[in-house]
Amino acid sequence: MNERVPASMKAVPQAAKWLGALGAIPFIVFATSSIMFDGLLQAQALFALVAYGAVILSFLGGIHWGLAIAEYGTRLDRKPWRRLLISVVPSLIGWTALMMPSVPGLLLMTAAFALMLWIDVTASKQSETPPWYPSLRWPLTLVVMSSLIVGALF
Repeated sequence: MNERVPASMKAVPQAAKWLGALGAIPFIVFATSSIMFDGLLQAQALFALVAYGAVILSFLGGIHWGLAIAEYGTRLDRKPWRRLLISVVPSLIGWTALMMPSVPGLLLMTAAFALMLWIDVTASKQSETPPWYPSLRWPLTLVVMSSLIVGALF
């Protein structure tokens, strides 16, 4: 499907690259802070890492909600239930992680980001996302997951 997409359509738009990279900075800052500080500052950095992760997971789910309603009425052979269901699950996982102690919450969040990457790559292979979307998601997800693991293990 996407193998026949011209290379020019696989190029990640500059705005998405910049905004994605800027959105990764808090993960790096909070993960670094969690290993640089002790006590209350460390606890606050870990909570900030989990909270920001929950927000970004919700954002990733929102992308699927937007794609589902954007195609509403254009693909009569498919019902939007699958994608709409996928779109709300990340918010629920993020909220659950916020209710957990930091380390299990960070590990849950790491698994959720891996799952969302798999969902996004699969959706792209089915031509349900822009062709460039996996090229944006892979490096950002690796930074996010690395940051979450650093927060959980150190």
